[in-house]
Amino acid sequence: MSRTRRAFNRAAAAISVLVAAACGAAGETGPAPSQPELDIVAAFYPLQFVAERIAGPFATVHNLTQPGAEPHDLELSPRQVASVSTAKLVIYQKSFQAAVDQAIAQSGVDNALDTTTIVPLLALAAPDDHEHDAGDHDHSSDQDHDQGGLDPHVWLDPSNVATIAAEVARRLSELDPAHRADFDANARALADELDTLDREFAQGLASCARPEFVTTHAAFGYLAHRYHLTQISVSGLSPEAEPSPARLAEVQREARDHEITTIFYETLVSPAVAESLAGDLGLQTDVLDPIEGITDQSRGRDYVAVMRANLIALKAANGCR
Repeated sequence: MSRTRRAFNRAAAAISVLVAAACGAAGETGPAPSQPELDIVAAFYPLQFVAERIAGPFATVHNLTQPGAEPHDLELSPRQVASVSTAKLVIYQKSFQAAVDQAIAQSGVDNALDTTTIVPLLALAAPDDHEHDAGDHDHSSDQDHDQGGLDPHVWLDPSNVATIAAEVARRLSELDPAHRADFDANARALADELDTLDREFAQGLASCARPEFVTTHAAFGYLAHRYHLTQISVSGLSPEAEPSPARLAEVQREARDHEITTIFYETLVSPAVAESLAGDLGLQTDVLDPIEGITDQSRGRDYVAVMRANLIALKAANGCR
């Protein structure tokens, strides 16, 4: 082969290598995959959990309440307010977070799902009443949430979460009919998981040494109502409310009368009151999580896992078989 021919072949091979490299680089730095067209805003974690499970990869879900923040005291940034106005779907609970209510009212967003229209809120007994059942009439003071004494923690009853999830699936199917089958399948799968969780609670709490449990924040009325327990709360619906000395003395008396073993506190609020009560009574403390947010301190990575951790804690504290 002539030197001219060999030189030509070497040049051609070099060009081939360069072209292949260029193609590889283009493949690596090409346009990013398109983002889902559905943009969902959830007001706080349990609603984010539902939206993500139903939407799957076909939507982007934004939570207005940052992990570790108390959802009751939420304040929105201008960017978050703007996200409410541009979202395809906003999922919130009316009167739970005033800042979200205001943002929705100002934005005039058409597609907002108020979960209280799906799962109506129940009244909660005041902390100084002897019956702490979610179905009782409320006599609590104005320091509690703006719902006027109605308990907002509906998600602590798994059947309520399933009801909300079914409506979210219906709304998403209207917004994106092409993925209706996916949304329906995701809703069925979540309903099955929540039904299993519900049965685990019902069976696990069916035979206990005592139905009463003491918690610093009256967040567990729906759970108590669902599984025939009695919630004795140190303070009312507001987690930041300071209990009166008379209320603390009453809780101590009830704890002794019912042979309580554990004072429960929650992850997003100081345990000081629970620790003080437990120290005075010689009792243990443990976490009962209202699952208003997931943090590194949460006993699980999602709603279902933390609910199961709550079940373990309740069974141990109440002497359940």
